[in-house]
Amino acid sequence: MTASVTHLWRLLKWGRTLARHGALRGIERDPNTPAAVRRLARVARFGARVPKVPQYTEAFQAIGPAAIKLGQTLATRPDLVGEDAAHDLLRLQDSLPPVPFDEIRSRIESSFGRPLEGLFADFEEVPIGAASIAQVHRAITDDGRRVAVKVLRPGVEDNFARAIDTYEWAAAQLEGIGGEAMRLRPRLVIETFKRWTARELDLRREGASASELAEGMEAEPDFVVPAIDWQRTTGKVLTLEWVDGIKLSDRARLIAAGYDVSVLASKLVRAFLRQAISDGFFHADMHQGNLFALPGNRIAAIDFGIMGRIDRRARVWLAEILYGLITGDYKRVAEIHFEAGYVPPHHNVAEFATALRAVGEPMRGLPVKDMSVGAMLDGLFAITRDFDMQTQPHLLLLQKTMVMVEGVATRLDPDINMWDVSGPFIREWIRTELGPEAWAADRIITDLKTIARIPDLIRNIEARYPAPGGAPPAPPLREIEVVRVGGGWRYVAVAVLSAALAIAGTLWLA
Repeated sequence: MTASVTHLWRLLKWGRTLARHGALRGIERDPNTPAAVRRLARVARFGARVPKVPQYTEAFQAIGPAAIKLGQTLATRPDLVGEDAAHDLLRLQDSLPPVPFDEIRSRIESSFGRPLEGLFADFEEVPIGAASIAQVHRAITDDGRRVAVKVLRPGVEDNFARAIDTYEWAAAQLEGIGGEAMRLRPRLVIETFKRWTARELDLRREGASASELAEGMEAEPDFVVPAIDWQRTTGKVLTLEWVDGIKLSDRARLIAAGYDVSVLASKLVRAFLRQAISDGFFHADMHQGNLFALPGNRIAAIDFGIMGRIDRRARVWLAEILYGLITGDYKRVAEIHFEAGYVPPHHNVAEFATALRAVGEPMRGLPVKDMSVGAMLDGLFAITRDFDMQTQPHLLLLQKTMVMVEGVATRLDPDINMWDVSGPFIREWIRTELGPEAWAADRIITDLKTIARIPDLIRNIEARYPAPGGAPPAPPLREIEVVRVGGGWRYVAVAVLSAALAIAGTLWLA
């Protein structure tokens, strides 16, 4: 186990880097920050030249790969790091210097136990992208298919293991302070980060996520997920179909190539809603660098390391919350928060509905094109403290992705009507999932399952109350008061009774 002094030394080094970029200013000024944490922040920036505008993204990039991924996690927590920091951290795009090709070749060959030439007819030594965990090379297979080969950086597993160990230690110390720190559940934040990282450090799991997403998106044929080459994929190497398109970040090039940016924006929003609301399994890193336009106004996604999953009950609640905010039904939105357990029952539903109205009504007064899903969700975070709402990690990841998707869509089409695109889809899904037909179907399925369990129920009853055997029933015995004998006398009484029964039995047999 790593010593506490080692954790403290690492935290001081990282804190110093954050301080030099002004990234600790918000923590120092927040009245809810524990006093001990504020003192550490002041020590970390002692003697440093702090910029006027905090540079959160640059600070995490300077610390290293594990910090970049942690920063992406914290981008989902405006309640923890503040809205300005959360929005700035959304810029983290994993751009790092590439690893020398000799190390990449060695990584691939040791992973497959074969020379590189036995796997690919051609392999470009210069990567097309280098991120915090892996880098990607273009290659051609033996049968002439163009593929993208993603290779884990050598040593990245150990780097992340050390960093996460210290993150967990620091989160435990922070949560031990109690109060606001406990409500924000920093240990759960790090646990969520740890699970994301575990998935990203095993490229077979990323391939499986891409395969599952492709099956779920068959209903949206204009959203393309590259096929996985499983024969050239291991835990450290992922080979997938090459995507030849234009990044959605290059709006001018898209227009010059004849793409309809309004159609692309609408398809992106609808594809995300299909994933998150309908299927409950969504690509949680849909920034512009991971999205490409293909001929026919189709969209292709890459990089499936971070995926979100929401069960059906939570999706129903989410859809009702979004639709209630769109339509102004704040009472129903408040009731859902209490039904879901997001707000503790000691609070008042009507008071919470009023707080929601304060968030929703300013949006409803704006022109439709100026309404923002992200701004509305940020407003919801602002009232969580007043109503003792604990963190819901699955919804935070969804919130981050919604803000990201909205940002990409509005950059493609500044005049996009987010409600016109999302409203009909959510309304139809609610009708399908909560309408009378859905209620009747659910009831029939539940009742049939109950009927199917009746034979097992009968067998369990028979096992608990078996039929009488060959021995005759025991005669009724007279009730006799049991005298409680304490200490050693209990054992004396038992011994005497046992001896008497033994003697009686001997005489009877004689």
